[in-house]
Amino acid sequence: MARPNDEVEALLQEYADLLAITGGDAFKARAYEKAARAIGGYHEDVSTLGVRELRAVPGVGKSIAEKVDEYLRTGSVPAFEEVRARIPAGVRQLITIPTLGPKKAAVLHDELGITSVEELVEAIKQERLRDLKGFGPKTEENILHGIELMQQAGGRVLLNVAMELAEEIVAELSEVVGCQRCAYAGSLRRYRETIGDIDILAASDDSAPIMAALKNLDVAGEVIAGGEKKTSIRTTKGLQVDLRVVPLQAWGAALQYFTGSQAHNVRTREIAVHAGLKLSEYGLFDVETGELVVSETEEEVYRRLGLAWVPPTLREDRGEIEAAARGDLPRLVTEDDLRGDLHTHTDLTDGVSTLEDMLATAAERGYRYYAVTDHAPNLVMQRMSDEKMLAQRARVRELDGKYRGMRVLHGTELNIDADGEVDWPPEFLAGFDVCVASVHSSFGQSSEDMTRRLVRACENPHVNIIGHPTARLIGRRPPVDADLDEVFRACARTGTALEINSFPDRLDLRDEHILWAKRFGVKFAINSDAHSTMNLGVIGYGVGTAQRGWLTPDDVINTWPLTKLRAFLRKGSRRS
Repeated sequence: MARPNDEVEALLQEYADLLAITGGDAFKARAYEKAARAIGGYHEDVSTLGVRELRAVPGVGKSIAEKVDEYLRTGSVPAFEEVRARIPAGVRQLITIPTLGPKKAAVLHDELGITSVEELVEAIKQERLRDLKGFGPKTEENILHGIELMQQAGGRVLLNVAMELAEEIVAELSEVVGCQRCAYAGSLRRYRETIGDIDILAASDDSAPIMAALKNLDVAGEVIAGGEKKTSIRTTKGLQVDLRVVPLQAWGAALQYFTGSQAHNVRTREIAVHAGLKLSEYGLFDVETGELVVSETEEEVYRRLGLAWVPPTLREDRGEIEAAARGDLPRLVTEDDLRGDLHTHTDLTDGVSTLEDMLATAAERGYRYYAVTDHAPNLVMQRMSDEKMLAQRARVRELDGKYRGMRVLHGTELNIDADGEVDWPPEFLAGFDVCVASVHSSFGQSSEDMTRRLVRACENPHVNIIGHPTARLIGRRPPVDADLDEVFRACARTGTALEINSFPDRLDLRDEHILWAKRFGVKFAINSDAHSTMNLGVIGYGVGTAQRGWLTPDDVINTWPLTKLRAFLRKGSRRS
């Protein structure tokens, strides 16, 4: 179920977009955007707060707090509904197209009368957009790609949305009398970046009470199908949940079968056939006698097939079967291996939590070191200055070691400009412990220019990590066009790590790119890119993605002891 904070965040962001479409006050639109981010990352459930408490959320003033309170009490805000009513539904849909912002959507509506995605596609085919200022063939290409992304997303949701719902359902079904085991399976257990539906597996001698409990959950919108062995519901948010109940003695075989992937299961069934066995969700059976061989645990099933147990995140038929047969599957990195987080923000720029709160929460997570990396000045909206950054550095030095002995590194997230340059001159950059450099603009550059831009950033002796390297936003913005072979070579050559950004709408690098980059000898950093204390927990999604890329602790620089990490970060001295 969506958190109230997430619902309010979406509402305020929509209002900001609608203000932009209608030509409203730009300052007001930015205020609502900031408030949306602040509430989305706020640690308390906003539905439990009154106007006074809401005003304590950074970036939320009296007017916005009153509207949030009104929405939470009544389910709507007349001021928002009034703006919605002035804009055709089709135009509101336009702003959901990746790469097409509210300002361009407003131009399309005002100048060409476009009120739907279908009309927009037809206008592009007729080349009608090319007469508009700021539009051209490249813009048309980007819009069409954005529409394609939107259509591909379909009913799929981000990993965190599915995970939160699945964990809630598993917790409730586990309390049902007679439920002996309960877990989620499918693509969610494999940590795929988007999820089409949720598979839940339970073990019980009597399936009826568990099936009934699923149908009666608060999140259950409608029952799609019901039976003794399987029940499917559609949640109130539209996501399908499939529940299967098996006897406890079949648990291992069923969990292996319903975790998938299909390609992985085809390979395991082939191995079974060659051994005179049959593998199904009920167990591994002898073909000739029909006798059950093993079924209670996944480990038993894999062992009887002559394989080591394969971690779910590797089950994509990308070499894991062969490695399991040889007994040389990697020891995958886990969240417990992480000694720190090397990309985080505070309320000095676009974060919503104070430096002290971020450090306290990081220390509670057991980190041994932690980097504060607020935005640099070329991202103008953050209003960074030399003086602000130096004052933060002094405060960081004061707090170093004060939170359960956790060492605090002072860093920054630099902006890689269109030519590959970054904020601040070398002498200023030399004062940071760690520098993350990211692409935040000019996403549509040619492959040649984007490649040169990223390679040049890698060659900067003060850049330690390339943040969210492809700059994608899942379902909203495609990855930049770059020759990744050249970028990965540059990272390996210069000792620049590639980030695995754990934010669920980024997961950047993605798993295929991680596998690809690892072959070049690149090192990685799994970071949260946290903008609030709550965001620090998303790092688990980055770990799952890293596992899908076959990474071990040795591949990930923030699993290393601080002395080894500092040696890696002294990039300039290593190259001199």
